[in-house]
This record gives sequence, C-alpha cells and structure tokens, in this order.
Amino acid sequence: MILGVISLDLFAVLFGGIVALLPVYAHEILHVGPEGLGALRSAIAIGALLMGLYLGVRAINRHAGLTMFAAVAVFGLANLVFALSHWFWLSFGALLIAGAADMISVYVRLTLLQLATPDEMRGRVNAVNMLFIGASNELGEFESGVTAAWFGTVPAAVIGAVGTLGIVGLWMWAFPVLRRADRLDDVEEARVEPSPTAPAKRG
Repeated sequence: MILGVISLDLFAVLFGGIVALLPVYAHEILHVGPEGLGALRSAIAIGALLMGLYLGVRAINRHAGLTMFAAVAVFGLANLVFALSHWFWLSFGALLIAGAADMISVYVRLTLLQLATPDEMRGRVNAVNMLFIGASNELGEFESGVTAAWFGTVPAAVIGAVGTLGIVGLWMWAFPVLRRADRLDDVEEARVEPSPTAPAKRG
C-alpha cells in the first residue's frame, strides 16, 4: 500500500503536470495575456481550496481507494480537456476541476500513508514521500518542456494527460490493496518483519 501510494503520486504528476506549459497556452493558444495567465495559474489553487473546504465538512467514509483512483482519472481527463481547449473559460474550468480532483487524491493518499506506516518507520517513509513529491513536480515540468520541444505544446499536454490515465489503470492492476481500501479509519498498518540480525527487545 505504501509503495503504491507514493509511486502513484510520482508518476501521475510526472505525466500530468502542465503548469510549465501555461505561459505558452496563455500567449499562443488562448491569447489572454498576463492577466489570463494569472487566472489560469490561480484556477488550480482555487479548485483545490474549494475541495479542501468541502472535505473538511464531508469526509470520505467509504471506498477510499476507488475514490482516489477516480480522482486521479478525473485529474487526467481535466488536463486532457485543457490540452485540447481553445476557449479561455473552458480551460479555466478544466484547471479548476483538475485542482479539485488533485485535492481529493492528496487527501486520500496522505491519510493512507500515515495510517499504513508503522510508527518506527514514519520518519523515513515521510522523507521518501516528500522526495517523491518534489521530484514529481520538477521532473514533470522537465518532461512537459522536453515533449513540447519534440512534438509541440498541444501534443505534449495530450500525451501527459493520456499518460496519467494510463498510470491509473496500471496502478489499479498492480496494487489491488489500494483498490480494495475502503474506510480510512480502518486501514491495516503494514507489518515490518524484524531483521534476523537485530537484537531482541527486552521486556
């Protein structure tokens, strides 16, 4: 579960990060200028803020794993709509939905990670998770820039969105424990087998 949660965030954001392409979209495709670029950059945060407020009132009580996968899929679909859109308000709405869907995914993933991690490994697991989060954002922007240089801005955004959807399907197959996760308050902590060379604990 821990590996699935951490790696899902890494690869979903790696392919789905389109923030680096927003200036090109604002200038060359949507023709909205600096003000429009600022609105597009804000749309993701606005969507995440609104969904965060909603989740603070209505928590996810059942089908947490499927909800997480659905949220990542919606994130990918919203990015796909943005990639193909030539209308500013449609693009703004797509980014708004992408931000809201990403907040749902973060909400479930971080909760599963905290509950499934044994206390004695919490610091190390959180360190790896933060490394993956930072790497996914930076590498995602690099991936967007490289594919945009190779194939063009719109194809690069489409490839990233489709890649995110592919990651959802692959991770649902590869990590069935995530797919079966139901209640967030009933997550089984990962069991850590003691090392054969580790000294026995004294009672």
